[in-house]
Amino acid sequence: MVKKVAIVGAGPSGILMAHYLLRRGDKYQIEIYERRSDPRLIPFSKARTFPISLSERGMTALQKIPGLVEAVKAISVEMKGAMSHQKNGKVRVLPREKTLTTLDRTNLVIALLNKLTEKVDNHQVNIHFNCQCTQVDFTNKTVSFHKTAEQTNLEESEDFTVNYDLLIAADGARSVVRNHFLNTELFELQQKYIPNDYKSVYIPPSEELKTQLKPGYIHSWRMDDGTTMIMLHQLDGTMSGVVYFPRQKNQVTNLSNPEEVWQFFRQNFSEIGQLMTETEAEEFLARPVSSVLTIRCNRYHQGDSVLLIGDAAHAVSPSMGQGCNAALEDVAIFDKILDEYSDNLALAIKEFTLRRQADAYALVELSDNAFPTSKGLFIQFLLRENVARTLHKLFPQRFPPSMFQMISETAIPYSEILQLNQGWIAKVKRANEKFFANL
Repeated sequence: MVKKVAIVGAGPSGILMAHYLLRRGDKYQIEIYERRSDPRLIPFSKARTFPISLSERGMTALQKIPGLVEAVKAISVEMKGAMSHQKNGKVRVLPREKTLTTLDRTNLVIALLNKLTEKVDNHQVNIHFNCQCTQVDFTNKTVSFHKTAEQTNLEESEDFTVNYDLLIAADGARSVVRNHFLNTELFELQQKYIPNDYKSVYIPPSEELKTQLKPGYIHSWRMDDGTTMIMLHQLDGTMSGVVYFPRQKNQVTNLSNPEEVWQFFRQNFSEIGQLMTETEAEEFLARPVSSVLTIRCNRYHQGDSVLLIGDAAHAVSPSMGQGCNAALEDVAIFDKILDEYSDNLALAIKEFTLRRQADAYALVELSDNAFPTSKGLFIQFLLRENVARTLHKLFPQRFPPSMFQMISETAIPYSEILQLNQGWIAKVKRANEKFFANL
């Protein structure tokens, strides 16, 4: 009997889940519901976007679907290391053994969508845009949506309800489906904003850009107050990234005109300040300040038919670049569990919680506390990474890879990485708490 799967959220993990389920033959009829418009038709604002970095975990998950890796790499830039820029003009280089695949999140979604729709017809999968999830009835296994008239052919908005055999919530950190878990027995949810906010930055293509900031590297700058800038080259010749800054006592939110924006960037991130256009200075000033919500919950399933994945289950700080990678890894793990349990959905979703929770909790700790905020401890972090890399290269049997290598260049479970680096994480956590308390 064909089972009906409703996937809420057409982000990277939701679409990849559809790809994986379709690999299992004709067992599933899949309906995907997304609150936003089709990104292939409607351009999205850049105000809150920043590049995604796909490392070993994410790329391994994509490899299971023929053609996905090639499609993603065709619209990506490969990063072979990181460059940390100092105010005195010096640069510290942190090389990578394996390259990092970077691209805009919207472009990743479009690539996954195109591959999904080109190989299946709508008797197996349908994608419904402009559909906001409004209600879930776990007992009757129904989910309701509000379809907006905006950007659709509808004359007016409408509400509708569908049945499901399996409901997969891939609807992000502010998941509507997960919020309905709060009405169930013994469900625990911890929501926390990281102490840093951010704004996006865009630099247009130019010859100067290529010569001043070497392509193929993630470029970063840090200020003494913890403000950090991260910029990446894009395929179209532009550079994009973000400025992270403490929510309390920061300079960014006090900028009041384009001239002050220019002055701020030239004083603190001189290479970017010299390349920033008047238009970008004005647009940066007008962009809203964005916050990052992290999520930790004590289970990722409800009953025998509802599953949380990706940010809906375990949203984390972007500091380690693992949010999307962990979400894509969720899909590969669930697929493996389905194999082990012969597509018994009730058993598989419970097993997903058991198998994934320790790693998801560890990822929160790593993302929150691997990178120190203070300048002195950050220099110690760089030295620690370089020493660990060198020792592992010389004596691979005796010394493990560095913490950052294990996170981004291997598929070692996050819980194991946390255990190996518990002392450092505890040290950074104490230092960061003290730093933000003194702001």
